[in-house]
Amino acid sequence: MPLPPRWLRRLLFAPAVVALAFVVVTTLPIWALLAAAVSPLFPGRLRPLRLLWIGCVYLVWDAAALLALFLLWVVSGFGWRTRSPAFQRAHYVLAGWFLRVLFWQARWALRLRIDVVGTDPDTALPGRPELVLCRHAGPGDSFILIHGLVNWFNREPRIVLKDTLQWDPAIDVLLNRLPNRFIAPTPERGEETVRQVGHLAAGLDDNDAFVIFPEGGNFTPKRRLRAIARLRSLGLERMALRAERMRHVLAPQPGGMLAALDAAPDAGVIFVAHTGLDRMLTVADVWRELPMDKRIVMRFWSVPPEEVPAGRQERIDWLFDWWARIDAWIASNR
Repeated sequence: MPLPPRWLRRLLFAPAVVALAFVVVTTLPIWALLAAAVSPLFPGRLRPLRLLWIGCVYLVWDAAALLALFLLWVVSGFGWRTRSPAFQRAHYVLAGWFLRVLFWQARWALRLRIDVVGTDPDTALPGRPELVLCRHAGPGDSFILIHGLVNWFNREPRIVLKDTLQWDPAIDVLLNRLPNRFIAPTPERGEETVRQVGHLAAGLDDNDAFVIFPEGGNFTPKRRLRAIARLRSLGLERMALRAERMRHVLAPQPGGMLAALDAAPDAGVIFVAHTGLDRMLTVADVWRELPMDKRIVMRFWSVPPEEVPAGRQERIDWLFDWWARIDAWIASNR
């Protein structure tokens, strides 16, 4: 389904979410009683009740964020100064606060634990911008990464995201006010997408983190096979063979990384892998795995700018080398 125009999303979607949150909160005791009544019919500890709670929390979280963003819009002169440094910083602070609330509830309701191992980006590259390249697998991994960058490492992310995420009104409003890019990753728009990525990565300062997911989507076995087939259709047999040896990640698409490296030659590079969400590939998987009661591990590797290869093909091979390393780490830590 095509995404409606922005003015329609602002006039309909955002007020609808606020109204729905009000209705759900005022009728929550009824829903809680029903969820408690059916909980013995399902495996796990109060699964329907816990999922109802986290769903209500997310809905109220979305509505509260929209109200806060509306207030910022009014204070900024009805949007006149939202691009000024002070209001850009205010939006990052707001995002950090709301992400802390969201993950506080996730830890409490879903028994979710997040551990970070490996390089601390701010220790490895103090005062440098960063290009953050992360694998993509499972629901919420982008939320976890941005939560870490904003709240643990005090970075201001610039993110390349799929345009479908704009169906969420709070994400739509917040991230369109900050330097991010929503893209529709289609083959016919490949050159335009790469151009937008390069433009977004230009002008990074010392506390910025440019975030990109080189796989282009969440890992699934079918997408893995399609990515390999695509490499073969382009005549890239050597890359296809390398992709076949990687069992837990998709073949990375190098165009965005190449554009970002060209636009930000002084930036360090952070590679990010994670485990704990790998088994949630379908809606049925999500229902089976939630509530989580599990530990998510994020692994960071840091590469200083002087160790980044200079040539185009060398950079592509380097990216595939790192993705093979990430695949091996996932195999050892799933």
